[in-house]
Amino acid sequence: MPTEILMPALSPTMEEGTLAKWLVKEGDEVSSGDLLAEIETDKATMEFEAVDEGVIGKILISEGTEGVKVNSPIAVLLADGESADDIGAAPAAAPVATDPPAAAETTAETPSAAAPAPAPVANDGSRVFASPLARRIAADKGIDLKSLKGSGPHGRIVKADVENAEAKPTAEASAPAASAAPASSAAPAAVATGPSTEAVLKMYEGRDYEEVSLDGMRKTIAARLTEAKQTIPHFYLRRDIRLDALLAFRSQLNKQLEARGVKLSVNDFIIKASALALQAVPDANAVWAGDRVLKMKSSDVAVAVAIDGGLFTPVLQDADMKSLSALSAQMKDLASRARDRKLAPHEYQGGSFAISNLGMFGIDNFDAVINPPHGAILAVGAGVKKPVVNDEGQVEVATVMSVTLSVDHRVIDGALGANLLQAIADNLENPMTMLA
Repeated sequence: MPTEILMPALSPTMEEGTLAKWLVKEGDEVSSGDLLAEIETDKATMEFEAVDEGVIGKILISEGTEGVKVNSPIAVLLADGESADDIGAAPAAAPVATDPPAAAETTAETPSAAAPAPAPVANDGSRVFASPLARRIAADKGIDLKSLKGSGPHGRIVKADVENAEAKPTAEASAPAASAAPASSAAPAAVATGPSTEAVLKMYEGRDYEEVSLDGMRKTIAARLTEAKQTIPHFYLRRDIRLDALLAFRSQLNKQLEARGVKLSVNDFIIKASALALQAVPDANAVWAGDRVLKMKSSDVAVAVAIDGGLFTPVLQDADMKSLSALSAQMKDLASRARDRKLAPHEYQGGSFAISNLGMFGIDNFDAVINPPHGAILAVGAGVKKPVVNDEGQVEVATVMSVTLSVDHRVIDGALGANLLQAIADNLENPMTMLA
């Protein structure tokens, strides 16, 4: 029978997407592995493949359609011997699975659409196969499909079989009303997030403005940051870090690495310093998992990358084990592909700790919002020259960088967070130790 191709969940946070482009058209034959379409998620534009062979019988969702819910039908695939006449108005066959990336399996964060109604089952437990058109006619006439013998391909019940049959009550029609599924409990009330759209529009009535619609990425950012600030008990640890030794060391290393085309940034050192600090203070290398804390073994560090319309946080796995030059090359690659929205889900999911650096934008200091389920995020400001008092009690000029560690108090207590921030500062102020 015709089978539905469903909108895939290409990331754990994906609830809907945009069908950006069809790579097939109605009447095309497809085989397992053939590319079917390009889907825009809240984070990237990705291709997905067919896992079955057949003919594209009908495209249900046109190119450019936004807000297509995960698991909703987007096309119908016809098997050998089937035609467009078998599709009918509402295909009801089992869905065709697609091949999203391995890391993009549906999780608790990705609500799934309701599954299609199951096909009738005969008394011996076998499934009853019928075309959608035959199902609809049978429902209209009150005919029990399980009582019919199909004359179509592979014994499928077709339109003629139903039209030639006498009406018999279906099992569903004869079942007592008490057998209906119980109603689900009421959904929790939405958390207020400010004035309603109508109230805001009325407030600015008569003023000139440009209305900007929210794309999937901006909706996701808004939802996750609202969740983070409303559900995570943040606290903040601040301190200044002297960069003079690091800047001198970086300059020396870059001269030596110039022939290899490598140029280390201050951010590369911050990533390495944070990764080593998570190993030195292992209790702080943790994430919140709802009813438990997961203490991570490796230092997987996420780094915020600004892109048009939002941001990504690609994750550098095992950052404590990698050299500065390897981290630099990987970070450049991830940032470049993030800006092109070409990252795979496994490249921006996970991690226990994040870094947000606005120093290159001239920001002296700021507080970053924790990216759940991370236990902490380091907000990094610009390195600026300031008068400081040295160990001898003399005033001198030094390059000082202000940082703020935002901490999830459910995961990390104050003293533990202070130890983590001290370890980061020690690594940055004594950069040669990071090569040991």
